[in-house]
Amino acid sequence: MSSSKREREYERRRYEKWQQRQAEHKARRRRLQVIVGSLLGVLLLAVGVAVAVAVTNDQPSAGPTATGSPSPSSTRTLPDASLAGARPWTGTLTLSSGPLAIELDGAAAPQAVANFVTLAKDGYFNGTVCHRLALGIHVLQCGDPTATGESGSGGAGGPGYAWGPIENPPANGVYPAGTIAMARQPSNGSSMGSQFFLVYQDSTIPSDSAGGYTIFGHITSGLGVVQAIADAGVRGGGADGAPTTRVTIEGVETQ
Repeated sequence: MSSSKREREYERRRYEKWQQRQAEHKARRRRLQVIVGSLLGVLLLAVGVAVAVAVTNDQPSAGPTATGSPSPSSTRTLPDASLAGARPWTGTLTLSSGPLAIELDGAAAPQAVANFVTLAKDGYFNGTVCHRLALGIHVLQCGDPTATGESGSGGAGGPGYAWGPIENPPANGVYPAGTIAMARQPSNGSSMGSQFFLVYQDSTIPSDSAGGYTIFGHITSGLGVVQAIADAGVRGGGADGAPTTRVTIEGVETQ
């Protein structure tokens, strides 16, 4: 083979090797792009799910929500329903804006009444904040010792236990003005704790998969006190959140 032919053959092989290296480089780059793209897709999906969950959790619920999850430091236990005595109870729920005369139905909602009366006797409600005013369903929600609802996160405090099932819900979903009922987690009839709500105008609150809400009493006088709180509105001008005027429970007496 002549010298010129050897040189051309050498150049051809060198060019072919260069093409092979280029092809391998492009293949590696494509594989890397696929891997990075897949990881980015998974990351974006995870972020999207996290954002969706956060947005969902921040949305005001149609009904009064609460948690009865126990606190590690709590030593309270659920009172026996028999303490309600299957009888009516009368008393006074004193808010920082005025007193409410109340009557509780120990026959229709024995567990709720036993729970409320026992907590009231122990001074559990004293100084707690009515953290949520929901103008759409006309309720003032109270009974959270942590007042977490004031920050917009929803009431998260409870007595250290949760209970159920739901007692004495209205068959038609209508809660008359003056109703006192238990708050709970959505679709969980065994999540009641200490949080309750006061209905200041006739309200229809949709049932969920667990049913309605436990009605255990009503306001016999002083409803105007709650209406005045509602008239002052929600902090920041919304329709659901902490009342503009901070409302605390000064005390609860029952007999």
